[in-house]
Amino acid sequence: MTPPCMVKVMEIFRVAPTPDLSDSPAGPKSLPLTFFDILWLRLPPVQRLYFYGISTSKTSFFNSIIPKLKHSLSLTLHHYLPLAGTLTWPQNSPKPSIDYSDGDGVLLTIAESDMDFYHLSSNDDFRQATDCHPLVPHLKVSHERAEVISLQVTLFPNSGFCIGITAHHAVLDGKTSTSFMKSWAQICRSLGGEEQLRPFYDRTVVKDPAGLETIYANEWLKENGPNNRSLMTWNINLSPGLVRGTFDLSRENIDKLKKSAMNKTINQGLIPLHMSTFSVTCSYTWVCVVKALGIREEKTHLGFNVDCRSRLKPAIPATYFGNCISGRGVVVEAENLWGEDGINFALEALSKGINSLDDGVLNGAENLASIIIGANAKRKVGDVSNSKVKGVSFAGSPRFEVYCTDFGWGKPRKVEMTSIDRTGAICLSDSRNGNGGVEIGLVLSVPEMECFASEFVKGLENL
Repeated sequence: MTPPCMVKVMEIFRVAPTPDLSDSPAGPKSLPLTFFDILWLRLPPVQRLYFYGISTSKTSFFNSIIPKLKHSLSLTLHHYLPLAGTLTWPQNSPKPSIDYSDGDGVLLTIAESDMDFYHLSSNDDFRQATDCHPLVPHLKVSHERAEVISLQVTLFPNSGFCIGITAHHAVLDGKTSTSFMKSWAQICRSLGGEEQLRPFYDRTVVKDPAGLETIYANEWLKENGPNNRSLMTWNINLSPGLVRGTFDLSRENIDKLKKSAMNKTINQGLIPLHMSTFSVTCSYTWVCVVKALGIREEKTHLGFNVDCRSRLKPAIPATYFGNCISGRGVVVEAENLWGEDGINFALEALSKGINSLDDGVLNGAENLASIIIGANAKRKVGDVSNSKVKGVSFAGSPRFEVYCTDFGWGKPRKVEMTSIDRTGAICLSDSRNGNGGVEIGLVLSVPEMECFASEFVKGLENL
């Protein structure tokens, strides 16, 4: 394991958006939150690290790479103006909003580290969950104001560098966050010479016939209330002794899992299953986690997020800026996942959850805020272990294609969602091998991770 090591901060800049360009309209200077955003108001920020392997000296890094990253960031923020603003909740407003004023900008920290770059960016070793924390930028949040994003670039001399982003969850979902990073990368790579996909900001396309905006805002107002307009995010303490692991399901692995599940479905006359890469990956991972955690004499839960952009009626553009996700969950008897048909039981449950989206992606959404707040209240008083339903939740998506984020120095060697060590979620992304597979990132104790690794490999060998 890499020993803890502090990162040395070299410079901190506030990068402002490039002034308005006559041939390219800027983003809006004020943007209200929708119910999709308000749902995540006080959840911890989402953090990602992008590792780039490049043998560069300290001189070259500061004289060439940093100026290019700063200039392209300024150009990118012109189109993502809300990211340079601040989140507030005025006393006379029923909901928060993002506001940009001239002179606002995004904090960009430049740092240097002597940690082992190759260990931190490896898929082969378990890493201490806290090892990467010095690489993650701090997001300034108070009761009255919150930054939207912060960025950090850390040099590992003669090995590579890392770009870290911390994003406020009430402003960005994973699709918007990764779209911003890819836009920045594309502008950096071409110095603005390529046509950019512009974010879609029109909030009128989000319809709210069920009054979810008021329901969610009221839930937050009464949390530790009354009339609690605080923008402070939850501080979830990290359990000691956790390690971070990454596992790869190749396209061949996924196809074998699909074939095996399909054969059992046909032979046993089971209901048709949803045989997507997502459902097979989640189901297989769920089974391995249940065994690693020893969940047996109880029920187990699987939670997953749903991108609502294409499922709303009418659908909204894929480039819509902001949160546009909802949640679904399924529950099974944990004992059913331990047998040789465990993945089929998992797939059957998950298929029902996915198929329920056809009845309306927002069905039951009025309860989501109270469920989230209630779960956090139990966590704070140590009630989580007493729950009769234990399980997993998934974050990220292979469709984000995070390994296509090329700033001009090649594709990332590694992309890590570091915030899962506090949320407990399992991160899914495209594979860095470019083989059409899925990368699975999770954080567990050492014995649990060793057991998960054993089950993961053994299950694939037995296909």
